[in-house]
Amino acid sequence: MYRLLVLLLLIAANAQAIELKQSCPPSFEEREGRCYLVSRYQFFDSMQGKGVGGTHTGLPPIRDGFSPAQIDLGRYLFFDPILSRDHNLSCANCHQPQRGFSDGMGRSVGATGEPVKRGAPGLWNVGFLRRLFWDARATSLEEQARGPLFDPKEMANTPKQLLEDLSNSPEYEQLFATAFPEQDRAISISNVTLALAAFQSSLISLNSRYDQYALGYHQALSEQEIKGMNVYRSFVARCAECHTPPLFTNQQIAVIGTPEPEGLPLDIGAEATFDAPKLKGGFKVPSLRNIVNSGPYMHSGRFDNLEDAVRFYTQGRGHAVPEGVDMQIHWHIWEPNLSDQEITDIVAFLGALTDESLLPEIPTILPSGLMSLASTNQSLSPNANHKESEHE
Repeated sequence: MYRLLVLLLLIAANAQAIELKQSCPPSFEEREGRCYLVSRYQFFDSMQGKGVGGTHTGLPPIRDGFSPAQIDLGRYLFFDPILSRDHNLSCANCHQPQRGFSDGMGRSVGATGEPVKRGAPGLWNVGFLRRLFWDARATSLEEQARGPLFDPKEMANTPKQLLEDLSNSPEYEQLFATAFPEQDRAISISNVTLALAAFQSSLISLNSRYDQYALGYHQALSEQEIKGMNVYRSFVARCAECHTPPLFTNQQIAVIGTPEPEGLPLDIGAEATFDAPKLKGGFKVPSLRNIVNSGPYMHSGRFDNLEDAVRFYTQGRGHAVPEGVDMQIHWHIWEPNLSDQEITDIVAFLGALTDESLLPEIPTILPSGLMSLASTNQSLSPNANHKESEHE
């Protein structure tokens, strides 16, 4: 009863009415009330997955076709701590826009206040991905959203409490009815996860200086960045064989033998997902878009800078595999013996993959009446207790 009273008082304090946007976000065009991505890469016939990805390679299909209202409802939900058990964690606590939609932590922290075993990946271009979570156990954004919402170590909510909290909010009652007008009862777990999927699919980053170069403006990259790109795409470094342009991931699972942070046991990763010993220590190949803003790197934040992360690949095949562990290292991993200058050049090129021109608007007022991420400045603090979305 006390919990409900507090929530109702917060809602009453939120006097400003919220209306969902009726137009599609940038880079999307509206067709029959639905939003569809428009990209210059759609004009290329060569598709990702064939070869190592030249500069004129197209993108894989994206999850789109949501209504503007569904996307905007998802935006409010993403930043609203009403989704968590104690109303102190939002999706954006771990997926902070200013940090490449990551959180600046090697291992994220959830409801228990203790670090979990994996970090929060960035979310840019997540609508293109076929599998989610580091261990690739989810096949849709909706499935991925349900895990952290109801995991006791993450947002620690329950379906019953979440539906009660949203239903007790007159603002959310109206917003869900707007986003799902054909449904008699619009507030449901499936609609919560669909709205979150809609918003995350709108996080598009395809206008970096690399993209400008790839699409014909060759002055977009510096001489060093071009050198780094050439090493990156070479059959010596072989970076592009897994981090394939233009998405900068081949969407596969790779066993590379990344060491865990000091004192942590081996994380078997995708072996558990697929019950496949050959995938022991395997993880989904992440996209490198906006990578300079989303460190530390690897699934558990083993490397705190890009130079060390790149250098790992030059130090010998399987050099960090624990003694006595049988790990089938991906065949792309070998010993390229890159020079210090070549590593520096690759890191410079990775900086050219930055594009945050379509950062979404962070709500300053939330339908729940709770404090928003923007108001608390939690986006600038990596030490807050938080964790959500595509972590483990």
